[in-house]
Amino acid sequence: MAVLTILRYPDPRLHQLAKPVEKFDERLRTLVSDMAETMYAAPGVGLAATQVDVHERLIVIDVSDTKDKLQVFVNPEILGASDDAKVYEEGCLSVPGFYEEVERPDRVRVRACDEHGKAFEVDADGLLAVCLQHEIDHLNGRVFVQYLSRLKQSRIRSKLLKSEREVA
Repeated sequence: MAVLTILRYPDPRLHQLAKPVEKFDERLRTLVSDMAETMYAAPGVGLAATQVDVHERLIVIDVSDTKDKLQVFVNPEILGASDDAKVYEEGCLSVPGFYEEVERPDRVRVRACDEHGKAFEVDADGLLAVCLQHEIDHLNGRVFVQYLSRLKQSRIRSKLLKSEREVA
């Protein structure tokens, strides 16, 4: 297992569209394991393969308090979403240190496969629903800051670029 490097906004690779996973093999299971280790080390509650510069439709999530209930979603797709929406404060491992309110559907139904290729569906609400939508956005090349005003996007981009220059 390995901790992978997480791409940071505004890296253009975060906007690449992820391709479907076609092979459910040992390479995929190793990637799942490495992504889980990376997410827990960050620490975070979700991570999309796009965020570690692997452009395949794979996400890992653990919204449990005990951080021992890893959920793996390969080739996830949202089948339906509730009409009622809620505002949640979201953060992102690719946008460290920034938390903003984003409005999303309160409930979603998602179809995916596990790391062995077994298909399943899940009805999610609350934090799991938010996390699924947020991570699937990553697979579609979208970062949560794109839901914010242009002014907020610009401020976040500027602050992150400045902090990168200071570290370099």
